[in-house]
Amino acid sequence: MEPISINIHSEIGKLKGVIIHLPGPEVENMTPENAARALYSDILNLAIALPEYNNFVGVLKKYTRVFEVNDLLKDILKNSYVKNEMIQKICHHEKHDQDDVSMMINELDAGVLAKQLIEGVEMRKDNLTRFLDNERFVMHPLPNFFFTRDASFSVGNEVMISRMANGVRERETMIMEAIFTYHPLFKANTINPVSLYDKSKKGTIEGGDVLVARDDIFIIGTGDRTSTQGVDSFIDHMKTKPGVQHIIVQELPYKPESFIHLDMVFTFLDQDKCMIFEPLIINASRYLTIHITVDGDKVVNIKEEKNILVALRSLGMDMEPILCGGNDDQFIMEREQWQSGANFFALEPGKVIGYARNTNTITNLNNHGFEVIRARDIVNNKCKIEDYNKLVITIEGNELSRGGGGARCMTMPVSRQSVEW
Repeated sequence: MEPISINIHSEIGKLKGVIIHLPGPEVENMTPENAARALYSDILNLAIALPEYNNFVGVLKKYTRVFEVNDLLKDILKNSYVKNEMIQKICHHEKHDQDDVSMMINELDAGVLAKQLIEGVEMRKDNLTRFLDNERFVMHPLPNFFFTRDASFSVGNEVMISRMANGVRERETMIMEAIFTYHPLFKANTINPVSLYDKSKKGTIEGGDVLVARDDIFIIGTGDRTSTQGVDSFIDHMKTKPGVQHIIVQELPYKPESFIHLDMVFTFLDQDKCMIFEPLIINASRYLTIHITVDGDKVVNIKEEKNILVALRSLGMDMEPILCGGNDDQFIMEREQWQSGANFFALEPGKVIGYARNTNTITNLNNHGFEVIRARDIVNNKCKIEDYNKLVITIEGNELSRGGGGARCMTMPVSRQSVEW
């Protein structure tokens, strides 16, 4: 297969390659007792979620190159050096470097090891302590991994490795960093901004909070998952780039959990349109919008803006907002935002994909010229994406959305065509 170069200079350029992860047994290995530890407020039924996800990925495969995390991980683990390095790094992080877990998983072949690093490594009940231990897994499953957006994110020609706010997700970042470092399909320069620049030990940054508006404009949310120190680390890395860079920072509420990332309240749809959760993006005066300008190796200006739209307009990006939940009822807006109603993923300018269950949001898109097409009709060849000028592809997400994310959360783009602004 031909290698692919990292190239992300917008949220909407025609998609050339994307990384996904098919949810599997790691999702079903959650119980009501351990769901909170896995950062879930509910448990998913994989038998229902999987057909929904398959229609989503089926659309992507009709349109672009799709890479699966498990396949990529299996490939690199065939290299004994990479395998040993990953086992050592993961076991050290999860405090298994002084026990026999590393020896146990080192015995596994690449395919089995790849699955277990994601689905969980079961504890061998071979002594009294382990027999009496209530834990099933000695290395916990990664039920959040199908949200591939979070653990790494592409910016320009680089891949940035996240520093997760919760340690239960750090193994995801280690896997993604190894894939981009060692897999021959990717020509990638990996950067870990928090590790490089943060001295406070408080830095966190996750991909759901980082939007590439234009090659010189970045919008970053700060809240429960991305700290101000994490944003500062991103800014410090931007200081190494030539020219003027603009970073627009949006404060987010810590509660409720539907505000987990910026892309739950703001996503790009087209060159002149975006999806917003209006009560926060426009009407929430207590959550600041800060515009930081970097020129060369210095921050040359930092100021408060009225909102993201005003900040973008000042930089030549005049975006028409389409409101999540429709225009009339804040209660409906809040319900649909909770169901990832603002979380859309662009295949190209004006062609996006999101959950069908957010009926008022979909109707609002239709009122703004987006044809509404079901994902399964594209998968079953009843219609073609290229036959439409503007469209919203709807996936059934009644079960998937309970995981706390939408179409943008479930994708990690690696390459897009440039956009003529």
